[in-house]
Order: sequence, then C-alpha cells, then structure tokens
Amino acid sequence: MSLKAKGIRGERDLVHKFWAAGWACLRIAGSGSSRYPSPDILAGKGDRRLAIECKVTKDDKKYFDKDSIEKLDFFANVFGAQPWVAIKFQSEPWVFLRTSELEATGASFLATKEKAKLNGLLFDEVSA
Repeated sequence: MSLKAKGIRGERDLVHKFWAAGWACLRIAGSGSSRYPSPDILAGKGDRRLAIECKVTKDDKKYFDKDSIEKLDFFANVFGAQPWVAIKFQSEPWVFLRTSELEATGASFLATKEKAKLNGLLFDEVSA
C-alpha cells in the first residue's frame, strides 16, 4: 500500500471515530494541494471546532513542514477552530498535539513518539 493510501485510510479512520463519538466531521480531499490553506480534517461539536493535520508513520518521530503548520494555524484562526496534529505511530493509538506543542527544528516541526505520549491527548480525551 502506498504512503498516500495509508494516509487517506488514516484520515478516514479518524472521520469514522469522530462521527461515532457524536461529532460532525469531514475529510478534505486534496488538502495539501489546494492553493488555499486547509486542514486534512474538520471536526465540530457544539461550539468546538478542530482543524486537524493527520499523519501515519512507522517511525518514532514525525516531521511536519513548517509551511504546512503555519497554514494550518492560519486556517484555524480564520475559521475559529483549534489547530491540532493527529499522529498514528505504528502499533499505537492516535495521539493529538496542538501545533504549539510541536518542536521547532528550523525548516520544520517535530513530534516524537515519546513526547506525544507525555504531552498528547488520546482520541477519547480530545473528543470529550
């Protein structure tokens, strides 16, 4: 299975989880290729809105392009949503980090499995 297909499957998995938890949620196809900033997923329940960048990885760390995180933060601010990244490390549940919790490394941002376990939220926590 290609990396793109794994990412799409992961995004769809989260959409199903949000709907099952009573949230409205949609996946934005081609979110990374649009000329306008857009997240991978938008989820909302009541007054709460989440703009989420999703990543699936077999590694113990995940780098995010600086530009994509800045665009996510910009979109979330204009839309009135909270900007989050959701990461699915191999054999682990989804973990959610606010973009402000990512480690700046110069040209990118970094989330490690260890830091995500310490500071991140699991799905049931972020969707509560």
